[in-house]
Amino acid sequence: MAKKKEVSVEEKLRALYDLQLIDSRIDEITNVSGELPLEVEDLEDEVAGLNTRLSNFAEDVSNLETDINNKKLLIEESKTLMKKYDEQQKKVRNNREFDSLSKEVEYQELEIQLAEKRIGEYTVKIAQKNEIIAATKGKLAKQNEHLSHKKAELDDILKETEKEQKMLTEKSAEFSAAIDEHLLSAYKRIRNKVRNGLAVVSIERGASGGSFFTIPPQVQVEIATRKKITIDEYSGRILVDSELAREEKEKIDSLFS
Repeated sequence: MAKKKEVSVEEKLRALYDLQLIDSRIDEITNVSGELPLEVEDLEDEVAGLNTRLSNFAEDVSNLETDINNKKLLIEESKTLMKKYDEQQKKVRNNREFDSLSKEVEYQELEIQLAEKRIGEYTVKIAQKNEIIAATKGKLAKQNEHLSHKKAELDDILKETEKEQKMLTEKSAEFSAAIDEHLLSAYKRIRNKVRNGLAVVSIERGASGGSFFTIPPQVQVEIATRKKITIDEYSGRILVDSELAREEKEKIDSLFS
């Protein structure tokens, strides 16, 4: 049975820094789109809400128009009945029948007055709702235009970076698989905790990358030997020497050039 190849600390450090370079580039690509995806989502929600509002108002107007038509039919029915009662009054034999028909005529007149009042009220409501509909349509048109611009902007960014991001994501998975689980877990934990997602940094001018805290010369020498994994006591990041960082950056840059 073949013995599993031993992986040196230096190889682990190189693999970790390679992974950091790839993940940092993915972060850069994600940051390019910035808040755009959220802006597009918010605008889509707003447009959907405005469309729902317009639909509801259109239904309200339709119902009011139906109510107006019903009242107009009622008026016509009342007028027909009044004409009928007028004809009957000409043929009555006594005052009691005449008075009874007169009351029916009066009732129909009241029905017509009430129907006309309701038609007036419904007409005012329709006018008010049509004003709101016009304003909402104006706002919807403006937001639709805004949404189109934002979508086009986002699509341009995604088209520019889609191929590179796909390649980087595949490479990130590939490099992650080459790192032992315990170390990869530590890398991810540090990366989620620190600013800018930098879990592995090189020593620059005697301090860890992105930090102002100086690394003691003895520790710098130890890091340069690449014999053990060193964690910066101030930032909590994994440290590598600047020469290793330069070599790996050149390697990764040539890989994606």
